Amino acid sequence: MLGIDGDLFHVGIRVPDLATAMDEMSRSHGVTWASVQDRPMHVWIPGRGEVTLQLALVYTCEGPTHLELMQGEPGSPWHAGDGDAFGVHHLGYWVDDVTVETERLLSLGWMLELAAAPPEQGYGRFTYLRSPAGVLVEPLN
Repeated sequence: MLGIDGDLFHVGIRVPDLATAMDEMSRSHGVTWASVQDRPMHVWIPGRGEVTLQLALVYTCEGPTHLELMQGEPGSPWHAGDGDAFGVHHLGYWVDDVTVETERLLSLGWMLELAAAPPEQGYGRFTYLRSPAGVLVEPLN
């Protein structure tokens, strides 16, 4: 369960250009970056099933709560397109059991937007869930 006791791992931010955003945040906030990960992500999306989407991401070295910058391909949940797609995307937090936390939030009326694996396979190592008020969280382990 998300708490204020250190479970918050990162704040995910969608950006249109990863290198530009990294440079900007380094100059303005003095952060440094881990290695960029640019890879296909195999995920399950309700209504679409299992898909593979390209995602480039990077985390700040500084923490304990890290910034995660994400640049996704058009049509992916990580694409920083026009309008409100720019900026904070989600809050990622550590959980002991992604399946248990996902099912708990679903029972409270949250909507599943994406999972590392189909529900019948226990959702995998992370999910994206949206609250009734619109907040997107990523429980992960």
